[in-house]
Amino acid sequence: MKQLALVLLVVAAAAQERPPALVVVADVVEREVTARRSFVGSVEPVRRSVIESEVEGLVTEYLADEGLRVEAGAALAKLRTRLAEIALDAARAALKLREEELREQKNGSRPEELAQARAKVAAAVAANDMRQWRLGRAQQLFETSVISEDELKEAQMTARLAEELLAEVKEGLRLAEAGPREERIAQAEARAEAQRAEVRRLEDELERHTIRAPFSGYVVREATEVGQWLDKGSAVAEIVALDEVDIVAPVVEDYVLGVAVGMQASVTVGAVPGKTFEGNVVAVVPGADMRARTFPVKVRVKNPEGPLLKAGMFATVHLPVGGTEKAVLVPKDALVLGGQTPIVYVVADGKAVQVPVEVGLAIDSLVQVKGRVTGGQKVVVRGNERLQPGQAVRIEGN
Repeated sequence: MKQLALVLLVVAAAAQERPPALVVVADVVEREVTARRSFVGSVEPVRRSVIESEVEGLVTEYLADEGLRVEAGAALAKLRTRLAEIALDAARAALKLREEELREQKNGSRPEELAQARAKVAAAVAANDMRQWRLGRAQQLFETSVISEDELKEAQMTARLAEELLAEVKEGLRLAEAGPREERIAQAEARAEAQRAEVRRLEDELERHTIRAPFSGYVVREATEVGQWLDKGSAVAEIVALDEVDIVAPVVEDYVLGVAVGMQASVTVGAVPGKTFEGNVVAVVPGADMRARTFPVKVRVKNPEGPLLKAGMFATVHLPVGGTEKAVLVPKDALVLGGQTPIVYVVADGKAVQVPVEVGLAIDSLVQVKGRVTGGQKVVVRGNERLQPGQAVRIEGN
């Protein structure tokens, strides 16, 4: 004890020998605040997803390393695509054929084909005229008994064939001039559209051979590797979104009726000492744990990059569900952290007096402290990092 007292005397003497430190001070405030209750919960990602393969195939590239941050749409893994590419090439070639058939139907007969059809009609007309003349001549010769009845019938049959041939080539010319039927064009269009749909299906299947992240987040589990065969529905990786996190805390039924969506709340995390996260209640689950009679409440907070808050961390949610109480408030900058307990420096008789405190509610830029601090006192808010207990101070502006 004598040694400790001696050390304290030495420290005090050293502090007195130091020149006055230039500091900025602020008033300690006392006012009524809404009492808050604390509930222990855990950090959970806003979104969690096990990414699965939509197609089967051999993994040729795996890019989803654990701990890696990935952006929405980033490739996680790639499967062998050779067979899918061959099928797509064949479908595109078939589509080209269908489109050419449709173009042929829409264009109708070519000028050369029309000229050919007209020439056939002219030849058929000439042949028919000749056969009709020969039939007339055969009838005259039959009447004078120059030819037999069989020869007359042969002339009649030849003339009838000539008439039928003429009718046939005339109909062919009419169809060539009229062009293709609307039904044939519609059938060709339907075949082409069906083939386009097949090409789109195969393009989509080829794209699905690259498994992508559905949202921005962090890979927390690898589920495959290069060289492994994936069946449809096989897991590839697990991703969590941590840009914002939910603090899920069980609230006892005595207080849950005082909790509402949108209510402001503060969160402290044991792994991140000295930092308070502000957020809002986003959900009050209306189903209790039947054994504990508690209701899950979700408070969403922004998560600094890193991510600072990680899924599974313990956290404490402070909710304004109690009555009002008188609180002593100081600016957050007045707190000096890093020791076994937070401290503030109160200015008294021109010296910095070190006061251990217990931190309570955070209200805007102020924080509740419990200890030997009262309203109306002055606390150091700038220049307190290097102060020594009992050191003389000079207040800026005085």
